Amino acid sequence: MNIPEKMKAAVLMAPGTLEIKEIITPQPGPADVLIKVNSCAICGSDVSLMARPWPGQPPFGSFIPGHEYSGVVVALGETVDEFRLGDRVAVEAHYGCGRCLNCRRGDYTSCLNYGDLSKGHRANGFTTNGGYAEYVVNHINTVYLVPDNISLEEASLVTNAGCVLYGFESLGGLVAGDSVVVMGPGPLGLMSVQVANALGADQVFLLGTRPERLKIGLEAGADHLVNVRETDPIAFVKDRTKGKGADLVIETSGSEEGPDLALHLCKRMGKVLLIGFPHRPVPADFGFMGLNNIHLYSVRGEGRANCRRAISLMKQGKIRARPLITHSFSLSEITEGFRVFNEREGGAIKVLIMP
Repeated sequence: MNIPEKMKAAVLMAPGTLEIKEIITPQPGPADVLIKVNSCAICGSDVSLMARPWPGQPPFGSFIPGHEYSGVVVALGETVDEFRLGDRVAVEAHYGCGRCLNCRRGDYTSCLNYGDLSKGHRANGFTTNGGYAEYVVNHINTVYLVPDNISLEEASLVTNAGCVLYGFESLGGLVAGDSVVVMGPGPLGLMSVQVANALGADQVFLLGTRPERLKIGLEAGADHLVNVRETDPIAFVKDRTKGKGADLVIETSGSEEGPDLALHLCKRMGKVLLIGFPHRPVPADFGFMGLNNIHLYSVRGEGRANCRRAISLMKQGKIRARPLITHSFSLSEITEGFRVFNEREGGAIKVLIMP
């Protein structure tokens, strides 16, 4: 395939400032593939790490963000026979080092050598260059074939779904017959509603503040919508669970009030899963958690190859990414894309950047 010597990419030059630069097109290593990016979805994590660098992040002027992307394989490393030129693929961000105990157990999103490139760690869009570019290199362990019935635009949300599935697996996986509360009708929340239904939840509550997003929750399969500005969510959930509270509460909003509210929505011996989280210390009633024997879990990223499960569920039609995609912009319009995402303009949920 005709691969240009140079490509365009959005480089993080200063806090919150991306500039389109022409840089040398990367080349795949022995176990890598080169992907021509079709679309890269904006994630709230991008906004956070662009404003204030995360651990292991390359310095300003040398880093390309973006970790939720899909595309087409256009070059193969010398040892790669798992993929062919022209394959349509989705990716996961984290490769890890492959040598620490966490990586060997499949928890490579929590690699003990995080950010240490000399030990082999890679996390595209976090510690290595990501998908806001025309081309990107991925290790084959982070690449998945996309079935014909899934568009590449939808496939760019596979990492989003994989993160949710990793959370469900971490807390035990099976939720058949359980009551599940999802806090926050953003991309992770709406995906959590779908995953809960796919895994057999008895009833799913979706909590939020934006009516337009809550309505999408119905399409995602929520049984109950709760606008927390109008209805006491604790009383509502208790009323519909015979006074017990929910078996599982999934906090995706990242609000400062979220962790404490999640605890109080739970039944005794219930579980709280933090997928979204505040970026500064917040108060939470751990006494209540202890007295009621509530179990608290948190996850980061899409570990244990859960992107493979996400693709399977998408292929089966049990989770759908299309309703979450609301806007798309070219690479040259990336600043406008971030503005629309941040301001939730036009009901923005998932905004795609398409090089």
